[in-house]
Amino acid sequence: MHTPPQQTELLRRILLVYGGHAAGRTEQLVGAVTHGVLSAGDEVSLTSRHALQCTADDLLAADGLLLGTPEHFGYMSGALKDFFDRTYYPAEGKTLGLAYGLFVSAGSDGTGTVRAVERIAIGYGWNAFSPPLIVIGEPDKAALQHAWELGATLANGLIAGIF
Repeated sequence: MHTPPQQTELLRRILLVYGGHAAGRTEQLVGAVTHGVLSAGDEVSLTSRHALQCTADDLLAADGLLLGTPEHFGYMSGALKDFFDRTYYPAEGKTLGLAYGLFVSAGSDGTGTVRAVERIAIGYGWNAFSPPLIVIGEPDKAALQHAWELGATLANGLIAGIF
């Protein structure tokens, strides 16, 4: 079971890790997820990092995790895979039970990407708090609302002690 680091405040720390290109479809989803997290108020903090800049220390400090990636050739972005490669052993056994959510900006059906990320999440011992959000093509208003809800669900679930 994931035990968050000792805190003197009631602040819940969420880490948002994402791959993709600036101004791309995944970035639109990142924005909506971010607004969802921040809608929960000042009881949560959000660290948002491109996967290439995210570290094991960022992961180890998190009480909840959001992962975003474009679908590249039926797989996650190389940046997200790199994040997993760099953080797995430093975090091994230290993030068991961590609540995580996944969103995928897909050009195809996104299922290969989801399967790959879920297999890795199982290795870390994380628990999905929601089914993955797969957005095929350009995010429309409904897709952005679902992304907002993903962020808000994690934030409010952490505040309520559900996750």
